Order: sequence, then structure tokens, then C-alpha cells
Amino acid sequence: MLITHIKLKNWRNFRTLDVPMREVSYLLGPNASGKSNLLDVFRFLRDISKPKGGGLQQAVSDRDGITKVRCLHARKDTEVLMDVELAETADSPPVWRYVLGFKTEGKGAQRIVVSREEVWHDGVQIVMRPNESDKADVMLLTQTHLEQIQTNARFRDLVEFFSDTTYLHLVPQLLKFSGKIGGRHLEDDPFGQGFLDRIAKTPEKTRTARLNKITEALTLAVPQFKELRFVKDELGHPHLEALYAHHRPNAGWQSEEHFSDGTLRLLGLLWTLLDGNSLLLLEEPEISLNDAIVKEIPLVLHRLQRNRKIKRQIILSTHSEALLSNPGIDGRGVVVLETGPQGSTGRMLAEDEVSALDAGLTVAEVVLPKTRPTSVNQLGLWQ
Repeated sequence: MLITHIKLKNWRNFRTLDVPMREVSYLLGPNASGKSNLLDVFRFLRDISKPKGGGLQQAVSDRDGITKVRCLHARKDTEVLMDVELAETADSPPVWRYVLGFKTEGKGAQRIVVSREEVWHDGVQIVMRPNESDKADVMLLTQTHLEQIQTNARFRDLVEFFSDTTYLHLVPQLLKFSGKIGGRHLEDDPFGQGFLDRIAKTPEKTRTARLNKITEALTLAVPQFKELRFVKDELGHPHLEALYAHHRPNAGWQSEEHFSDGTLRLLGLLWTLLDGNSLLLLEEPEISLNDAIVKEIPLVLHRLQRNRKIKRQIILSTHSEALLSNPGIDGRGVVVLETGPQGSTGRMLAEDEVSALDAGLTVAEVVLPKTRPTSVNQLGLWQ
């Protein structure tokens, strides 16, 4: 199952948004156009659906309150609303549709309350709120049915889909020095501080198979790379070690603290692609990577998914010319975010842009120049 369509109202810097999604979707646009904010919609639904420590109130609080979530351009209509459709394939009719609207109560404690909640299954509406119970007890509207076990039994598949969403924005330094930094790991560990622990907890047979696939990819992408292995030190701490071809025949294995930032990010990306079947959100996967490697990311995504029984849906944000120059990118999965006086908007490729791709040009050539700020273009920094 995958998300096939999303509509937003008053979410962050989007006054409105209405775009389809594909098996792999590429979000591109200039800085501050809302790439991270669009990814955060899916994280927000995940946070509401968490079996522990989730819920609407906590999800809004974790984002510093509704004033940080609601679009600044929402003056008269202050309701924040998201409308998501899911289907078995990108081109099939929706199996599920979930609609959530919320706003402040407007009096007293200014609580966050559900203004609208709908669940549709195969075109039949099975949840509609506010309902009679909500009208009799307004406190019920401080929670969504998505987060309540006693009310979500009829759409538990939808709840599990949202709650299993994975977000990755690996920070190499946290992985390299997690033992020295210490401190509390974030529950979902989006930045990779607990990455080695996740590998350690993976069954040995599965771990070995994944590392073998990653070794094949790294051999092609990283100069002189030969082998990757998992080990534990004398204190039982997990480590990854790599062996490189070297002018010194006995140079030995290097642990992760000696890996380049780019190698660590690529390793984290490859492992995460193989680790699970849920929606995967990738924020700027190109950071720290050589352009020659970045250009192959779309191909890597395709190859690692090719033989899987259940393919992961991937939504990634990028502004990388190298990545978008890969000729294999499906133009139907490109979402272009643009800024304007009333906030950001999103669109699919125009007819002339699709024609240019069909003629052999790349997304980097056809679309990327249009996403660069006009003031920067006028300075002559981009040719």
C-alpha cells in the first residue's frame, strides 16, 4: 500500500496543496519552499498514530504548538487540514482515505480540537466526526480516532501504515561518536545515533545478507573499498569495519569512526532501504556524497527494490543537480514546490516539461533552473 494523493490546507508554509504521489516521489524546490514541511506531514501522522507516547496533542506540542504548524497566511480560516489517499498501486483507485482537520477551541484553555475527521474504505465512509458523542462531550475532540485503540479497529491497517513510517536524515558525526556523546536517543532515531544498535539487533542471517548487498553497492561507489563486516569490541559495543585496497598490504580494517561522512550516509541509506517495508522519507540524501555517487541514487533505489516482494514507497527531498540529472527518474513522481506571496504551492510537471523529458532531457535540465531564486539568477551565479 502507498500514498497516492495528498491535499493540505494551512499546513506550515502551504496555504493549499494538492498533488499526487508515486512509488518514488522527488520533492524539489528552492530553500524555504517547504520540502521539509511536506515531509513532516507524514511524520505528523506517524506521531499521532504511535502506540506509545503519540496522539494529536503530543504531535502538535512536539512542533512547538499550533502557531508553528498553522500557515501564517491563514487569517480567516484557521483550520489545519490534511487529506491523504492510499492505494495498492500508484494508478489504482484509493483503498483508504483519511482526512484530519484541527484548530484551537477558540475559548478558555485554547485546546487543540479535532474539527473534522473522516475515514473512507473502498469509497464508503466509516468514520465522520464530529459525531453525536463528540457534541455531548467536547473533550473527545482533543483526541483523534486514529490514536484510540477502542475506536480504530475498523481501520487498523491505516493506523499501522502511518505509525510504521521511517524518516532518515543521518548525521555522520552522531554515528561516529555516539558512544562518546552519550545522552538520550530520540525515539525514532532519525539522525542515526542508534544506527549501530539497530544493526546489532538484526538477526545474524538477515544482517549478513544485507551487509553483502551493501558491500556490492559500496564496491562500485567507493574507491578502493573491498569488504564490510559487523563486529563487537571487548566491551560488547557494536561496530562496522571496512577493508580497503591499500598500498600497505597489511593496513587492516577501519572502524566506522574512520569512515568518510559520505560513506556513512550512503551506508545508512542502503541499510534503511533494506530494513522494512514502510513508507520511507529521505531528506536530502545527497549531503556529503560525491556527485558521481549522488547521480546513481535513483538507480540504487530501483535496484534494491527490484526483487523485493513488498516494495517501499520512498519520498525524498532534494535540490541536487547531480541526483536530478539521472535519466531514469520518472517525471510522474516529481513534485515541484514554488514560493509566492501567499506561501508555497506545489505542482506536477507541465506538459512541455514532460515532453522535454520524453525527448531525452533530464529533470535537472528541464525543471531545476526554474526552482532557483530569481535574485540569484540575476547575479549570474548560475549559468
